Amino acid sequence: MIRKIYNYYFSADKNLAKKLKSILGFTPKRLNLYKLAFYHKSMLNNNPQSFYNNERLEYLGDAILSTIVAEYLFKKYPNKDEGFLTKMRSKIVKRKTLNMVASEMGLDVILSNYTQGKMSKSMMGNAFEALIGAIYLESGYKKTKSYIIKDILRKYINIHELELIDDNFKSRLLEFCQKHNHSIEYKLMSKFKLDKRDRFKVGVYINGEEKGQAEDFNKKSAEQAASEKALKKIEIVKQEI
Repeated sequence: MIRKIYNYYFSADKNLAKKLKSILGFTPKRLNLYKLAFYHKSMLNNNPQSFYNNERLEYLGDAILSTIVAEYLFKKYPNKDEGFLTKMRSKIVKRKTLNMVASEMGLDVILSNYTQGKMSKSMMGNAFEALIGAIYLESGYKKTKSYIIKDILRKYINIHELELIDDNFKSRLLEFCQKHNHSIEYKLMSKFKLDKRDRFKVGVYINGEEKGQAEDFNKKSAEQAASEKALKKIEIVKQEI
């Protein structure tokens, strides 16, 4: 308790502590750990090889989040098979969903202080996973699990709505091509730097003909976006007006 009071009123990072309290509902003890969760590698101009960024915490948070969501779904849907549970977990922990949750939580207010250049949506989801890693290291599995279920899953995610959504565009496109005996190939068209980060431009080809291309900071995300464009082009998904 003393450490929390110090962090909130007297610490050099007391503004961060107050922002975290408003977002998380509690004041962290290990404030430097939470600060690291928002520290993007774009800040490391002088030492790009330094480990002082949120990537390790993101790795840990990703694993913890996936485990907790898997357990939550296992108990929530006792009569559903493994395939259903896997798809539901994927919908919850995918980058698009985590970006949305991070935005709804207001993590951009903090992240903007520890990022140089343009702040992308994926950076929001990455910071969220790193934040989960920080909560786990400070509070342990039991409290982290309680926080994720109560303050994330039940507050920001409509589980029943997700059941009806199928936005795995790459999977849908692959199924379409298999059904109609079409060849499909994803090609990395270019890889370049944007705001000191790798960005990927990907094209999807059906029977040798380009059907869609997209770019993103994550190669898999670029493939998903290219697949969505391809699906629209072949009229499986209605073209947005």
